[in-house]
Amino acid sequence: DMVRKPVSDAVYVIPWAIEPTAIVIHDTFDKFGNPIELSPRNVLKKVLQLYTDKGWKPIVAPEMEFYLTQRCEDPDLPLKAPLGRSGRAESGRQSFSIDAANEFDPLFEDVYDWCELQGLDLDTLIHEDGPAQMEINFRHGDALDLADQITVFKRTLREAALKHNVTATFMAKPIGDEPGSAMHLHQSVVEIATGQPIFADAEGNMSELF
Repeated sequence: DMVRKPVSDAVYVIPWAIEPTAIVIHDTFDKFGNPIELSPRNVLKKVLQLYTDKGWKPIVAPEMEFYLTQRCEDPDLPLKAPLGRSGRAESGRQSFSIDAANEFDPLFEDVYDWCELQGLDLDTLIHEDGPAQMEINFRHGDALDLADQITVFKRTLREAALKHNVTATFMAKPIGDEPGSAMHLHQSVVEIATGQPIFADAEGNMSELF
């Protein structure tokens, strides 16, 4: 017996849908009105309340790593690097290569356009170490809002990849002999009352709390 309540500020249009469509993220409650404790969104809200109780607010910026791969019909077969616009597949170890990232420009143009339409706060795209392994950065902001954005972004990227006849995966280790993927989280903590960081003093030195 679970009740879902839509979150008014967590509505995202679906640019790739044929008919006008939106994703509406919900909070979940039991029939007595108590938050479902296993819901990841409720877990995060509980953690954020611990910050609030201290008079603090975390400011976060996620970095999402992922692989683009060839479409694969058989999950028992290993994943392979996709062909870029040059017609070649990467061999890997091209960290931060602009040319390697540009191999998939048409796909990422759609990603950025779709994310802008949805209000997702993307920043920089870079190439990581593995073949067609990328990292996309979000701008610093509210932790709960960015958690929602990441959920929508993963779906957006997968849809853009399918449009361009490749696959996107956020698995931690999708290719056995290539680097793994992760999500890094930059975090600052500020005082709610003043907006000042709690780990630095007025001169920018490490605070006693730090």
